[in-house]
Amino acid sequence: MKSFTTVFAIALLPALISAAPAQNNNYQSDSRNTYQSDSRNTVSKATPTLFDFTSTYAAYATPDQVVNSNSTPTPGEPGAYGFFSYGINAPQEVICYNITVFISGNYSSAAKTSTHIHQGVKGRSGPPRLAFPNPTVTSPIDVFGRRVSIGCLTAPFTTGILVNGTDTGTNFSLSQIEANPPMFFTDVHTSKFLAGAIRGQLDLTGTVY
Repeated sequence: MKSFTTVFAIALLPALISAAPAQNNNYQSDSRNTYQSDSRNTVSKATPTLFDFTSTYAAYATPDQVVNSNSTPTPGEPGAYGFFSYGINAPQEVICYNITVFISGNYSSAAKTSTHIHQGVKGRSGPPRLAFPNPTVTSPIDVFGRRVSIGCLTAPFTTGILVNGTDTGTNFSLSQIEANPPMFFTDVHTSKFLAGAIRGQLDLTGTVY
């Protein structure tokens, strides 16, 4: 499915190139298509020419899929939804993302951002393994709440969540997603919906490994 990976890469390439700072590896949020998550987070950026993905994934996130930390169904924001696309280069430990969400309110999470990939099967909770820059409003005319985040992350990964003193991203490898995609889900958390405003399981869409 090399052709699918190439299409995915081409779709991301213009946005990533426009988002690439000239001299540093930090995202800053402004109207010029650069990105920053929040004051607690600095997210490293992989070189935007690394588009030789070994696998690609998609998720359609909705409020009815959200569960709390006890795996009890806890519906998120009514009417909210999101589209998540990921491309992975496992040997280089690079993951690129193209996220569009339709939500309201402020982000809120104990992690360093509020946009994650967690390890957990459908209907079950699980720890965050990857934290992405939160989607931001792309234009003043986006009255419907559309927010977008595009870029790439490279290992080592951190989430800001500690379990027994260890960050839940420590030693996480993207090959774990490739080994069992249904074991992972993606979500976004807000102040009114702390368990998650929306959630969706990862679906393998293409592979070349």
